[in-house]
Amino acid sequence: MAQLLDFAGGRKPLTYVGLAISAISQLLGFVPYVCIWLVARDLIEVAPNWQAAQGIAAYGWWAIGGAIASIAAYFLALMCTHLAAFRAASNMRKQTTEHLMRLPLGYFDAHATGELRRVIDGCAASTESLLAHVLPDAAGSIAMVVGMLALLFAFDWRLGLACLVPVVISICCLMTMMSGKGMEFMKSYMGALVRMNETGTEYVRGIPVVKVFQQTVYSFKAFHDAIADYARMAQDYAGTFCRKPQVFQLSVLNGLVVFLLPVAFILAPGEADFPRFVADFAFYAIFSAVIPTAMAKLMFMSEASQMAGDSLGRVRAILEAKPLETPANPQPIEGGDVRFEYVSFAYEGTETNALDDVSFEVPAVTTLALVGPSGGGKSTCASLVPRFWDATAGRVLVGGVDVRDADPHELMDKIAFVFQTNRLFSGTLEENVRAAKPDATREQVLAALRAAQCDDIVAKLPQGVDTRLGAGGAYLSGGEVQRVALARAILKAAPIVVLDEATAFADPENEALIQRAFAKLAENRTLIMIAHRLSTVVGADQIVVLDQGRVAERGTHAELVEAGGLYASMWADYEQAASWKIAGAQTEAPAMKGGEA
Repeated sequence: MAQLLDFAGGRKPLTYVGLAISAISQLLGFVPYVCIWLVARDLIEVAPNWQAAQGIAAYGWWAIGGAIASIAAYFLALMCTHLAAFRAASNMRKQTTEHLMRLPLGYFDAHATGELRRVIDGCAASTESLLAHVLPDAAGSIAMVVGMLALLFAFDWRLGLACLVPVVISICCLMTMMSGKGMEFMKSYMGALVRMNETGTEYVRGIPVVKVFQQTVYSFKAFHDAIADYARMAQDYAGTFCRKPQVFQLSVLNGLVVFLLPVAFILAPGEADFPRFVADFAFYAIFSAVIPTAMAKLMFMSEASQMAGDSLGRVRAILEAKPLETPANPQPIEGGDVRFEYVSFAYEGTETNALDDVSFEVPAVTTLALVGPSGGGKSTCASLVPRFWDATAGRVLVGGVDVRDADPHELMDKIAFVFQTNRLFSGTLEENVRAAKPDATREQVLAALRAAQCDDIVAKLPQGVDTRLGAGGAYLSGGEVQRVALARAILKAAPIVVLDEATAFADPENEALIQRAFAKLAENRTLIMIAHRLSTVVGADQIVVLDQGRVAERGTHAELVEAGGLYASMWADYEQAASWKIAGAQTEAPAMKGGEA
């Protein structure tokens, strides 16, 4: 709870004020019950001469005043706790988002966007409910229990003890449900929500595939299994584990009079002041209605605390993720060369290295192509240059400086990259390109689009570069999106460019345009490109062949083909695939017999 309240910042004291006022509100809520008992007492004392009871009207007004004061105090308490809760939820979202901005970009490859959204938004919302509603209710319930214990033993301790027995039974039942397996269930419950959100996001994004192939939700087995696992877990917990203790404790609390009546019947014959005893019994019978309400609030408090604790743990997991270390005295990057020195790297949670003792050099203003079988380490190599990850061993140098010793902002300014899957924002075409260089002029944006061979895209859009893309606007094909991404890279004018499968989803027409854009992009820049289509790397100054995380070969296209190694085999396969065509079967029509048609 202390960790949650720390997120409230300067509004943290409002929480304590709200809790105190909520406790006062609950104590004021006792006033009507006491007044009802006073009315019953006075009537019993003067029975059957009812008119002799003079203070009944006053008790009625006191009851109304106590109820109004209780409601007003509770409203004020919620105002205080809501102000603190909103600030805590806001700060939790802001701090988590700000911390994500400092994490290496590789972190987002290992954590799905649906999972992160659920943690940032959903977990903050659950803690907001705890601080705004459940916590003040719990404070009021605690005050109610303390006041209830005092009142239970104020008139007749024997009747009070009878009322206390079902409370003890209820607490034992709640502890059974909320501890041990109950705690494990809450962790599983929150984990199931995160999994459903993650797989649900994936399913929604894949709906076009489902519709094209006339499939159902079962096509996305992960989504179906996440829903089924959650349903099975919740049903088992509620039906098998919680049903009996919950039914028992509710029956005991709401049937409190069953414990009270036998005690009253046993004690009544020995009472000297029988009217007084009847009045006390009336008080306990009336006041017993408060007990189930108090216990229900405590139960909700326990459940909300477990959920908030799990939510806070997930938020903490993000906040404890190690951000990029910024050197105290960053070294300036001079030049556009890139060098790998005995670099090894393993992804978190894996025992096998994705890269193992990789070394090569890319001189400034030259082109390096990384090729090799899938899983060979090409994308991993490229991701270490802009420091998406830090090498486990060895060094990656840009401009003669270890990327870990450079200012991250300067490093990102020196490198532009185009992924095989690029995303456009919901904005105009001009805004999407300008994202690479916010201070660029309109003329510079248009020049970058021309250099990226995007003239046909601009021409076909209704408002040209002012056309909104995405939801409510125009949509571009995969190859067109790649050319817009190249325009971003050209506009950024970084001395080093990393291309990761930039032609992966392009059709032949778009690929030809992208190749021309490559030529413009490579002018006076260091270019590191990854490609499965070997035709795009034939003109590279240097080709490095990666296989199982190691450098298998290096050299120019001609040198590697002549060497007859892995690259030569890949080139032969590529040429065979490129020349493949569907053969047309030529058959002669059978001769017709006379009279047949």
